[in-house]
Amino acid sequence: MLVVAGTPIGDPTDASPRLRAELAGADVVAAEDTRRTRRLAADLGIALRGRIVSYYDAVERERLPGLLAALEAGERVVLVTDAGMPSVSDPGYRLVAAAADAGYAVTAVPGPSAVLTALALSALPVDRFAFEGFPPRKAGERARALAAVAHDPRTLVFFEAPHRIAETLSAMAEAFGADRPAAVCRELTKTYEEVRRAPLGELAAWAADGTRGEITIVVEGAPAGSAPAVTAEGGDPRKAALAAVAAAYGLDRKAVYDAVVAAKKAQQAGPAVTPGSALPPRP
Repeated sequence: MLVVAGTPIGDPTDASPRLRAELAGADVVAAEDTRRTRRLAADLGIALRGRIVSYYDAVERERLPGLLAALEAGERVVLVTDAGMPSVSDPGYRLVAAAADAGYAVTAVPGPSAVLTALALSALPVDRFAFEGFPPRKAGERARALAAVAHDPRTLVFFEAPHRIAETLSAMAEAFGADRPAAVCRELTKTYEEVRRAPLGELAAWAADGTRGEITIVVEGAPAGSAPAVTAEGGDPRKAALAAVAAAYGLDRKAVYDAVVAAKKAQQAGPAVTPGSALPPRP
């Protein structure tokens, strides 16, 4: 069996009894950082009796055959990352997909989540939200990515590195508006936990001097009735309109296109006339 195990995002005492038992009883522990996993085990007062192998972005594909072989041999493989749930902006997706495709049992040990913790502390609406992960590093790509979700009515959650937080908040203020409410959650569950709630413009000014630690950004969704602005600059206005509507309502762009085509065909066909019914009036 493959066990996808969530680990504490900061405070080791958040570890569940089940996580302790899974780590202690695993035949194989696939860890994003073996040193951090060994340190977590020491903090929890448990011994890792199974073998521990590294499993991070650069070696995911390379490690797959060996881990699948372990599952084939009947071993219990526990997958962990440095913090939180594997696969959520962390390694894990490929192993879970490969194990499921091969017919092996896959289960999970629920654990702390930076996404849900930040949402709960943000004081922003959380009935609907979208997790956007890390914004692109390059300025142009980041601007396009933020523009695509600028009119999304759902609360948005992002991860960001401390050395990029200032430029990212500035880009968000430009894309979403400086007055859009947001929260920057730093070092969640750790000794120096900090949550700053303010409009994006103020947060960008605060971050200009630099900050440290693990950071999660929560941004309120677009106001009700907000409509994406569509212009013909830089390309086909029809494509821009489709992309804007898809982003605003969280839909697949092709689904929006298919709906537009179907509506146009229905309009061209005109109202259906059945025997005995009155003909539609002349235009």
